[in-house]
Amino acid sequence: MSKQQLAGILSHAAQNPPPANATPAMMRAYVEAATSALSVSAGVRIERVTCGPCDGDLIVPTDGDAGRLVIFYHGGCFFFGSSRTHRVIASNLARAARSAVLIPDYRLAPEHPAPAAHADAFAVYRWALGQGYEPTRLALSGDSAGGNLALATAVRARDAGLPLPTALALMSPWLDLAGEGTSQREVADDPIVSSELLELSRRLYLGDGDRKSPIATPFHADFTGLPPTLAQVGSWERLRDDSVTLITRMKAAGIAADLKIFDGMCHIWQLYAPMLDEGMQSIEEAAAFIRAHEA
Repeated sequence: MSKQQLAGILSHAAQNPPPANATPAMMRAYVEAATSALSVSAGVRIERVTCGPCDGDLIVPTDGDAGRLVIFYHGGCFFFGSSRTHRVIASNLARAARSAVLIPDYRLAPEHPAPAAHADAFAVYRWALGQGYEPTRLALSGDSAGGNLALATAVRARDAGLPLPTALALMSPWLDLAGEGTSQREVADDPIVSSELLELSRRLYLGDGDRKSPIATPFHADFTGLPPTLAQVGSWERLRDDSVTLITRMKAAGIAADLKIFDGMCHIWQLYAPMLDEGMQSIEEAAAFIRAHEA
Protein backbone atom coordinates (compact mmCIF):
# COMPACT_ATOMS: atom_id res chain seq x y z
CA MET A 1 0.00 0.00 0.00
CA SER A 2 2.80 2.42 0.89
CA LYS A 3 4.52 1.94 -2.46
CA GLN A 4 1.23 2.71 -4.20
CA GLN A 5 0.82 5.81 -2.07
CA LEU A 6 4.36 6.92 -2.88
CA ALA A 7 3.85 6.34 -6.59
CA GLY A 8 0.79 8.59 -6.53
CA ILE A 9 2.65 11.29 -4.60
CA LEU A 10 5.62 11.23 -6.98
CA SER A 11 3.31 11.27 -10.02
CA HIS A 12 1.57 14.35 -8.67
CA ALA A 13 4.89 16.03 -7.83
CA ALA A 14 6.17 15.38 -11.35
CA GLN A 15 3.49 17.73 -12.64
CA ASN A 16 5.28 20.58 -10.82
CA PRO A 17 9.01 19.92 -11.27
CA PRO A 18 11.74 22.26 -10.00
CA PRO A 19 12.51 25.11 -12.42
CA ALA A 20 15.22 24.38 -14.96
CA ASN A 21 18.62 25.89 -14.16
CA ALA A 22 17.23 27.18 -10.88
CA THR A 23 19.25 29.67 -8.86
CA PRO A 24 19.44 29.12 -5.09
CA ALA A 25 16.74 31.77 -4.62
CA MET A 26 14.49 30.07 -7.18
CA MET A 27 15.03 26.67 -5.56
CA ARG A 28 14.20 28.05 -2.13
CA ALA A 29 10.98 29.59 -3.41
CA TYR A 30 10.03 26.38 -5.21
CA VAL A 31 10.52 24.19 -2.13
CA GLU A 32 8.69 26.64 0.13
CA ALA A 33 5.72 26.60 -2.25
CA ALA A 34 5.80 22.83 -2.78
CA THR A 35 5.67 22.12 0.96
CA SER A 36 3.28 24.89 1.96
CA ALA A 37 0.18 22.71 1.59
CA LEU A 38 1.50 19.87 3.76
CA SER A 39 -0.54 19.62 6.93
CA VAL A 40 0.96 20.25 10.36
CA SER A 41 0.10 17.81 13.12
CA ALA A 42 -2.90 18.66 15.27
CA GLY A 43 -2.37 19.33 18.96
CA VAL A 44 0.75 21.46 18.74
CA ARG A 45 1.53 25.14 19.03
CA ILE A 46 4.29 26.88 17.09
CA GLU A 47 6.15 29.94 18.28
CA ARG A 48 9.04 31.85 16.80
CA VAL A 49 12.11 31.97 19.03
CA THR A 50 15.69 33.18 18.94
CA CYS A 51 18.04 30.27 19.60
CA GLY A 52 21.57 31.55 19.78
CA PRO A 53 22.70 32.85 16.38
CA CYS A 54 19.47 31.80 14.65
CA ASP A 55 15.77 32.21 14.80
CA GLY A 56 13.66 29.09 14.60
CA ASP A 57 10.30 27.44 15.15
CA LEU A 58 9.66 25.93 18.56
CA ILE A 59 6.90 23.33 18.30
CA VAL A 60 5.33 22.21 21.56
CA PRO A 61 2.62 19.54 21.82
CA THR A 62 -0.27 20.62 24.00
CA ASP A 63 -0.08 17.36 26.00
CA GLY A 64 3.71 17.11 25.98
CA ASP A 65 6.60 18.05 28.25
CA ALA A 66 8.15 21.40 27.34
CA GLY A 67 11.17 20.49 29.47
CA ARG A 68 12.17 17.87 26.90
CA LEU A 69 13.65 19.06 23.61
CA VAL A 70 14.56 17.62 20.24
CA ILE A 71 16.62 19.91 18.01
CA PHE A 72 15.65 19.04 14.45
CA TYR A 73 18.01 20.35 11.74
CA HIS A 74 16.17 20.64 8.43
CA GLY A 75 17.56 19.30 5.18
CA GLY A 76 17.96 21.07 1.86
CA CYS A 77 21.48 20.41 0.58
CA PHE A 78 22.80 23.30 2.69
CA PHE A 79 21.27 25.88 0.35
CA PHE A 80 17.48 25.60 0.67
CA GLY A 81 14.85 24.45 3.15
CA SER A 82 13.69 26.09 6.36
CA SER A 83 11.72 25.63 9.54
CA ARG A 84 8.57 26.11 7.44
CA THR A 85 9.37 23.45 4.83
CA HIS A 86 9.88 20.82 7.55
CA ARG A 87 6.98 21.55 9.86
CA VAL A 88 5.20 18.36 8.82
CA ILE A 89 8.08 16.22 10.09
CA ALA A 90 8.86 18.30 13.16
CA SER A 91 5.26 18.72 14.30
CA ASN A 92 4.56 15.00 14.05
CA LEU A 93 7.84 14.25 15.81
CA ALA A 94 6.78 16.61 18.62
CA ARG A 95 3.40 14.92 18.88
CA ALA A 96 4.80 11.38 18.82
CA ALA A 97 7.70 12.09 21.20
CA ARG A 98 5.52 14.30 23.42
CA SER A 99 8.46 16.68 23.43
CA ALA A 100 9.20 20.20 22.26
CA VAL A 101 10.94 20.28 18.87
CA LEU A 102 13.10 23.19 17.73
CA ILE A 103 13.84 23.76 14.03
CA PRO A 104 16.60 26.38 13.72
CA ASP A 105 16.97 28.41 10.55
CA TYR A 106 20.72 28.09 10.17
CA ARG A 107 22.58 30.10 7.54
CA LEU A 108 22.47 28.80 3.97
CA ALA A 109 24.96 28.63 1.10
CA PRO A 110 26.12 30.18 -1.14
CA GLU A 111 25.75 33.40 0.85
CA HIS A 112 27.18 31.54 3.84
CA PRO A 113 29.49 28.70 2.74
CA ALA A 114 31.11 26.08 4.96
CA PRO A 115 31.38 25.95 7.87
CA ALA A 116 28.52 28.39 8.53
CA ALA A 117 25.71 25.80 8.82
CA HIS A 118 27.82 23.56 11.04
CA ALA A 119 28.84 26.47 13.25
CA ASP A 120 25.22 27.53 13.65
CA ALA A 121 24.09 23.98 14.42
CA PHE A 122 26.64 23.65 17.21
CA ALA A 123 25.82 27.11 18.56
CA VAL A 124 22.14 26.18 18.78
CA TYR A 125 23.04 23.10 20.82
CA ARG A 126 25.15 25.21 23.17
CA TRP A 127 22.25 27.65 23.45
CA ALA A 128 19.91 24.82 24.46
CA LEU A 129 22.32 23.69 27.18
CA GLY A 130 22.56 27.29 28.35
CA GLN A 131 18.77 27.49 28.55
CA GLY A 132 18.83 24.71 31.11
CA TYR A 133 17.72 21.75 29.00
CA GLU A 134 19.14 18.64 30.63
CA PRO A 135 21.29 16.58 28.22
CA THR A 136 19.41 13.46 29.34
CA ARG A 137 16.23 15.08 28.02
CA LEU A 138 17.77 16.63 24.90
CA ALA A 139 18.06 14.78 21.58
CA LEU A 140 19.28 15.72 18.11
CA SER A 141 17.61 14.83 14.83
CA GLY A 142 17.64 15.94 11.22
CA ASP A 143 17.09 14.87 7.65
CA SER A 144 19.55 14.81 4.76
CA ALA A 145 21.97 17.74 5.26
CA GLY A 146 20.29 18.23 8.63
CA GLY A 147 21.26 14.69 9.60
CA ASN A 148 24.84 15.67 8.80
CA LEU A 149 24.47 18.68 11.11
CA ALA A 150 22.99 16.61 13.94
CA LEU A 151 25.81 14.07 13.88
CA ALA A 152 28.46 16.77 13.43
CA THR A 153 27.08 18.66 16.44
CA ALA A 154 27.34 15.56 18.64
CA VAL A 155 30.93 14.94 17.51
CA ARG A 156 31.87 18.55 18.15
CA ALA A 157 30.18 18.56 21.56
CA ARG A 158 32.15 15.48 22.56
CA ASP A 159 35.41 17.00 21.37
CA ALA A 160 34.63 20.20 23.30
CA GLY A 161 33.94 18.28 26.49
CA LEU A 162 30.29 19.32 26.59
CA PRO A 163 27.47 17.09 27.84
CA LEU A 164 26.19 14.95 25.01
CA PRO A 165 22.58 14.61 23.87
CA THR A 166 20.74 11.50 24.93
CA ALA A 167 20.16 10.20 21.38
CA LEU A 168 20.52 10.90 17.67
CA ALA A 169 17.73 10.15 15.19
CA LEU A 170 18.92 10.67 11.62
CA MET A 171 16.69 10.55 8.54
CA SER A 172 18.52 9.83 5.27
CA PRO A 173 21.59 11.77 6.43
CA TRP A 174 23.86 13.15 3.71
CA LEU A 175 27.33 12.36 5.03
CA ASP A 176 29.42 11.06 2.14
CA LEU A 177 30.11 14.39 0.47
CA ALA A 178 32.93 12.79 -1.51
CA GLY A 179 30.36 10.54 -3.20
CA GLU A 180 32.30 7.32 -2.65
CA GLY A 181 29.37 5.12 -1.59
CA THR A 182 28.12 2.50 -4.03
CA SER A 183 24.53 3.74 -3.91
CA GLN A 184 25.56 7.25 -4.94
CA ARG A 185 26.90 5.76 -8.16
CA GLU A 186 24.41 2.97 -8.81
CA VAL A 187 20.95 4.26 -7.80
CA ALA A 188 20.45 6.08 -11.07
CA ASP A 189 16.66 6.30 -10.80
CA ASP A 190 16.49 8.16 -7.46
CA PRO A 191 13.34 10.28 -7.94
CA ILE A 192 14.37 13.03 -5.51
CA VAL A 193 18.16 13.44 -5.41
CA SER A 194 20.06 13.64 -8.69
CA SER A 195 23.82 13.49 -9.01
CA GLU A 196 23.63 17.01 -10.46
CA LEU A 197 21.86 18.31 -7.33
CA LEU A 198 24.50 16.76 -5.08
CA GLU A 199 27.31 18.25 -7.14
CA LEU A 200 25.65 21.69 -7.11
CA SER A 201 25.25 21.46 -3.35
CA ARG A 202 28.88 20.54 -2.83
CA ARG A 203 29.99 23.45 -4.99
CA LEU A 204 27.74 25.96 -3.25
CA TYR A 205 28.67 24.91 0.28
CA LEU A 206 32.28 23.77 -0.14
CA GLY A 207 33.51 25.45 -3.29
CA ASP A 208 36.81 23.77 -4.15
CA GLY A 209 37.29 22.67 -0.54
CA ASP A 210 38.00 19.17 0.72
CA ARG A 211 34.85 17.04 0.51
CA LYS A 212 36.06 14.94 3.44
CA SER A 213 36.82 17.93 5.63
CA PRO A 214 35.46 17.75 9.19
CA ILE A 215 34.16 21.29 8.79
CA ALA A 216 31.58 19.91 6.34
CA THR A 217 30.99 16.28 7.26
CA PRO A 218 31.41 14.05 10.32
CA PHE A 219 31.45 10.94 8.11
CA HIS A 220 35.14 10.25 8.75
CA ALA A 221 35.16 11.16 12.45
CA ASP A 222 35.99 8.98 15.43
CA PHE A 223 32.56 7.98 16.75
CA THR A 224 33.78 6.73 20.14
CA GLY A 225 31.57 7.86 23.00
CA LEU A 226 28.67 9.18 20.94
CA PRO A 227 25.07 8.66 22.06
CA PRO A 228 22.76 5.88 20.84
CA THR A 229 21.95 6.53 17.20
CA LEU A 230 19.16 5.55 14.83
CA ALA A 231 19.59 6.02 11.08
CA GLN A 232 16.58 5.61 8.81
CA VAL A 233 16.99 5.47 5.06
CA GLY A 234 15.02 4.36 2.02
CA SER A 235 16.16 1.50 -0.17
CA TRP A 236 15.43 3.66 -3.22
CA GLU A 237 17.86 6.54 -2.74
CA ARG A 238 21.37 7.57 -3.67
CA LEU A 239 22.25 8.27 -0.04
CA ARG A 240 21.37 4.78 1.22
CA ASP A 241 24.98 3.74 1.78
CA ASP A 242 25.71 6.89 3.79
CA SER A 243 23.54 5.41 6.55
CA VAL A 244 24.70 1.81 6.05
CA THR A 245 28.35 2.80 6.33
CA LEU A 246 27.73 5.16 9.25
CA ILE A 247 26.02 2.52 11.37
CA THR A 248 28.69 -0.06 10.53
CA ARG A 249 31.40 2.35 11.67
CA MET A 250 29.48 3.36 14.80
CA LYS A 251 28.97 -0.26 15.84
CA ALA A 252 32.68 -0.88 15.34
CA ALA A 253 33.31 2.03 17.73
CA GLY A 254 31.05 0.44 20.33
CA ILE A 255 28.06 2.72 19.85
CA ALA A 256 24.49 1.47 20.30
CA ALA A 257 23.53 2.14 16.70
CA ASP A 258 20.48 0.95 14.76
CA LEU A 259 19.80 1.01 11.03
CA LYS A 260 16.31 0.85 9.52
CA ILE A 261 16.04 0.58 5.75
CA PHE A 262 12.51 1.27 4.50
CA ASP A 263 11.85 -0.85 1.44
CA GLY A 264 10.86 1.11 -1.65
CA MET A 265 11.05 4.51 0.02
CA CYS A 266 12.82 7.48 -1.56
CA HIS A 267 14.79 10.31 -0.01
CA ILE A 268 12.95 12.13 2.82
CA TRP A 269 9.71 10.25 2.39
CA GLN A 270 8.82 11.54 5.87
CA LEU A 271 7.78 14.84 4.30
CA TYR A 272 4.73 13.01 2.97
CA ALA A 273 3.78 11.56 6.36
CA PRO A 274 0.13 12.69 6.30
CA MET A 275 -0.35 10.88 2.97
CA LEU A 276 2.16 8.05 3.25
CA ASP A 277 1.91 5.27 5.84
CA GLU A 278 5.62 4.65 6.04
CA GLY A 279 6.30 8.35 6.38
CA MET A 280 4.35 8.46 9.62
CA GLN A 281 5.81 5.10 10.69
CA SER A 282 9.32 6.48 10.32
CA ILE A 283 8.54 9.53 12.48
CA GLU A 284 6.81 7.40 15.11
CA GLU A 285 9.81 5.06 15.28
CA ALA A 286 12.24 7.98 15.58
CA ALA A 287 10.14 9.39 18.43
CA ALA A 288 10.05 6.02 20.18
CA PHE A 289 13.83 5.69 19.85
CA ILE A 290 14.37 9.10 21.40
CA ARG A 291 11.98 8.39 24.27
CA ALA A 292 13.57 5.00 24.94
CA HIS A 293 16.96 6.62 25.55
CA GLU A 294 15.87 9.52 27.74
CA ALA A 295 16.54 9.36 31.45
